[in-house]
Amino acid sequence: MRGYWRGAAGWLALWLALAGTAAATAGPVPALVGLAAWLALLYLRQAWYMGSLLHWLDQPQGTPVPPGSGIWSEAFAYLARLLRRQRQNEADLRSALERFQSATAAMTEAVIILDELDRIEWCNPSAEHYFEIDARRDLGRQLTYIVRQPQFVEYLDEQNFAEPFVLRGARGGETTLTVQLVPYGNQQKLVISRDITRWERLEAMRRDLVANVSHELRTPITVLAGYLETLNDQAVPDPAFQKRAMQLMTQQTSRMQNLVEDLLTLSRLENARGPSAEQPVDVPKMVHGLHQEAMALSAGRHQFLLDVDEDLWLTGAEAELRSACLNLVTNAIRYTPAKGRITIRWRPTQDGGGVFSVVDTGIGIAPEHIPRLTERFYRVDRSRSRETGGTGLGLAIVKYALSHHQARLEIDSEPEQGSTFSAIFPARRTCTAPVARAATV
Repeated sequence: MRGYWRGAAGWLALWLALAGTAAATAGPVPALVGLAAWLALLYLRQAWYMGSLLHWLDQPQGTPVPPGSGIWSEAFAYLARLLRRQRQNEADLRSALERFQSATAAMTEAVIILDELDRIEWCNPSAEHYFEIDARRDLGRQLTYIVRQPQFVEYLDEQNFAEPFVLRGARGGETTLTVQLVPYGNQQKLVISRDITRWERLEAMRRDLVANVSHELRTPITVLAGYLETLNDQAVPDPAFQKRAMQLMTQQTSRMQNLVEDLLTLSRLENARGPSAEQPVDVPKMVHGLHQEAMALSAGRHQFLLDVDEDLWLTGAEAELRSACLNLVTNAIRYTPAKGRITIRWRPTQDGGGVFSVVDTGIGIAPEHIPRLTERFYRVDRSRSRETGGTGLGLAIVKYALSHHQARLEIDSEPEQGSTFSAIFPARRTCTAPVARAATV
């Protein structure tokens, strides 16, 4: 800048010297005319540069900075540097935005950017899924036009950045979301949302478990407390009453013991990631043992049929497999009236797997109950389950034990027509008896 002023002062001194020389030699009029012409040319030059600058400012993108000389060259060079810096900043911001969008697109959480009027500026695919937003169609629309729940509208209007909001009933009522507002920038907001449907269900299951266990234990504890109080209050012991009381207290104690054992078994299976052991299991021998136990439990009230492939074994945890199969057999005994027929089968499947099935001629199950049978403490008929000594955990144990062996439970039943419970194992879990015996040597 200082160099420019020195140059300008030098040019002015030169022109004044020339004007003085012209005035001394040709007179003052020619000197003034020459000076005016020089000033006019200088004005036109400045006007041309100003016009070039205005033309460039009108469309700075994609056009080079105009050339110049003198102070204009320095000004244009400075503008060129500012333009390069701005373009670099824009490229950096664009790259950061692309990285941000790529990162948020991979997130399972929903992310929505809102302006100061709560209009959608951008959202990731999870937000499209959770809030049913079309990223192209809904840009510029207020979020409350899409999510119309009054509680959510109030939460957004309150600008409560401290506490998250639980949005229930999203996506047609099947999803529960937590919504958190985060302020940033110039009155903009981030809406971050997470699907907590699974955690809500787990919490509901936990509450149900506590309530069900308390309910299941209340009856036997009440019976025990009542009989103990009565026995303590008797001045003269009644042998007949004492015998009856001992029988009922033993029965209720056994019921509590079965419940605790099933709870411990279910907890162990839920926490395990796979079978407790991987070894060849002699399933035919195990099924024959279950048949003997079933006849003892039935005490002659049922007819049993046995159909076993003696060469088909499994690889897995024998204790878990036995627990699952035993629960299926005992359920059939509980819900099959006297003189009914129970068939126990262990056969190969067409794809090389194996299927353990229990077929009974019992009371059957209505179709609406079948999908929920493996839930803990779910009973079709609570009074009948208690009469038969069931804890309501047997099929939940079956489900987890089978899942550890990549097997599945299939239920086919009709009211008053009996039921078929089938545990179907994949081919990679089966092996033949000789191979299994060789592996155990």
